Amino acid sequence: MSVTRDGTYWDIGTVPHVEPDRLSSIISALADFAMVIDRDGKIISVLASPSHTSIAALDQWENANVRDYLTTESVRKFEDTLAGYLSDPKSQRATELNHYDGKTKVEFPVVYTMHHIGSEETILLMGRDLRPIADMQRQLVDAQIAVERDFEVKRGYDTRFRVLMQSIQDAVVFVNVSTGSIIDANAAAATLLRRTVDELKGTEFAKLFEDQGRSELLAEMAASALSEGPAAVRLVDQKSSRIFNATPSFFRAAGTRTMLCRLTPEAAIEASATDPLPRALGAVFESGPDAILITDADGRIASANEAFLDMTDAAHNAAVEGRSLADYLDRGSVDLNVLLDGTGRSGRTRIYNTKLKGQFEGLSAVNISVTPVEGDPKAAFAFVIRSTETHHKSDAEPHAESAQSAVDLVGNASLKEIVADTTDVIEKICIETAIELTANNRVAAAEMLGLSRQSLYVKLRKYGLLSRSNEG
Repeated sequence: MSVTRDGTYWDIGTVPHVEPDRLSSIISALADFAMVIDRDGKIISVLASPSHTSIAALDQWENANVRDYLTTESVRKFEDTLAGYLSDPKSQRATELNHYDGKTKVEFPVVYTMHHIGSEETILLMGRDLRPIADMQRQLVDAQIAVERDFEVKRGYDTRFRVLMQSIQDAVVFVNVSTGSIIDANAAAATLLRRTVDELKGTEFAKLFEDQGRSELLAEMAASALSEGPAAVRLVDQKSSRIFNATPSFFRAAGTRTMLCRLTPEAAIEASATDPLPRALGAVFESGPDAILITDADGRIASANEAFLDMTDAAHNAAVEGRSLADYLDRGSVDLNVLLDGTGRSGRTRIYNTKLKGQFEGLSAVNISVTPVEGDPKAAFAFVIRSTETHHKSDAEPHAESAQSAVDLVGNASLKEIVADTTDVIEKICIETAIELTANNRVAAAEMLGLSRQSLYVKLRKYGLLSRSNEG
């Protein structure tokens, strides 16, 4: 071996001649794939390393053009590399080509270097299989995608946790049991303790209260959490001297033992204990003489009292819960839509006269009042239903006056005229009432009266009610 300034090489005289069969085994051992091609890209010979058994036999590639076994994007890359090598062999660089066999449907990447052998007309391509690297890259990409997906899930949980923490009214504090410091707190807790959330984070929980050591406080909290009944720990705020009741619960997350503590001002507990309103409202609902029921936004019954069960002859709450109120109204969905739409527009419905249908199809005259319930999607409307059956006798006097007016017409008009006039009066009153009850909803009024919409318009025009009902 001799060394020159141009590099290191073997002298021709010192390199032994290699038999052709030996040369192919040497090349196949040095490269994963090797091809001998001519200047036009025709494959003269092709070799594959014996260790690469996953590729089908490459004998079929011989005498074909290498371009036939390249993907579309690799054909242009091969042509550019070949042209560059033929013009200046010393400037050639390794190039990555993607092979594709149309028969076996196999695609695999190989990085090639080009070398002249024998004459200038033949070129040796020695290649290294990139599939192991591609598989590793694919695994890395899949792992990265999995990490990103897990991160998105975690961020979603974190967002929901933050929204929940800020929306609940209870003052909540998370404490690291090992260190006794506050991990997190919501805005309600910060307001209650007269500090900001950032000020609370990292602060030792016991130092917020008078006469409390960390170990003693955590021991007392643990005893309270393990007690059978609800036992709260009494704490005195060091800054404002306000008294709080702390209700703790313990759990373990990410290997860290954590305490969740709910803080409630003692004054608020005493006020709620002495406030009679919740108990009074509960008594009105349970034992009141009027039927009361709570429905969702679609009019499905969520809860009903005993008076409603009596009016509908229902055996128990389970028989009515989940059913639509329309099932118990004489005009069904027409009545219900009028009630819900009217309440939605005006904020409440004071009196709506209709008939309530019982379990066995019995009808009773009632008037209904509706009030929306705010802040609870499961309880959107409160209905108060009052029976009007007892008022029928007192209502007899107006009917008697109408009968007397009809009697007075005898002798002054024919029976046909008397009946026609009386019918027109009643018909007009009924149409006016339906228009008023439905808040000028012509379709609902027509359904309520059992008329077609066209017939209703004819009668409105007949009695001069179109302008009064704000047509158009």
